[in-house]
Amino acid sequence: MKTLADYQSLTKQAVALIEDEKDLIANLSNLSALLNSNLHQINWVGFYLYKEEELVLGPFQGNVACVRIALDKGVCGKAFSTNSTQRIADVHEFPGHIACDAASQSEIVVPINSQGKTVAVLDIDSPITERFTEIDETGLIHFVEQIQDKLNF
Repeated sequence: MKTLADYQSLTKQAVALIEDEKDLIANLSNLSALLNSNLHQINWVGFYLYKEEELVLGPFQGNVACVRIALDKGVCGKAFSTNSTQRIADVHEFPGHIACDAASQSEIVVPINSQGKTVAVLDIDSPITERFTEIDETGLIHFVEQIQDKLNF
C-alpha cells in the first residue's frame, strides 16, 4: 500500500520524466508505464483524451480497452463531465459502469485539466474490490496536478 510520501516521490519522478519532452503521446506513454510499474494490484492504467465530444483511448498499460466512451457513460465519463475524481470501491455497483475488462473490480479516475478545461482523464483499474484508498486518491490527484500543466494538450 502506497503512502503519501510514496506518491510524492512518484510525482517527482513523473515530472522529471516529462519536463524536457513536448510530445503528448510520448509523455502519456511513459507516465502510464511509470504508474503501471509502481502501483500494485492494478490491471489497467492509462489515459482517455477528449476528442470530438467523447473520450478516446490514449496511451495505456494493460489489456485491450474500450476505444471510445461517451461523456455521460461509465466512471471515466462521470469524472470528465463533473471534473471530479471518482473512486469506486466496486464497479459493479456503479450505475452505467462500462465493463471493458471483466476482471476489473474497482477503479479510480482523475480528471486532467489544461487552461481551465478538462481535457483528459487518468484511469486506473484493479482486479480487487476496494483497492483504492483515500491516500491513493490524494496521491493521484497531486500527481495529476503536478503533471497536467507540463503536458502539451
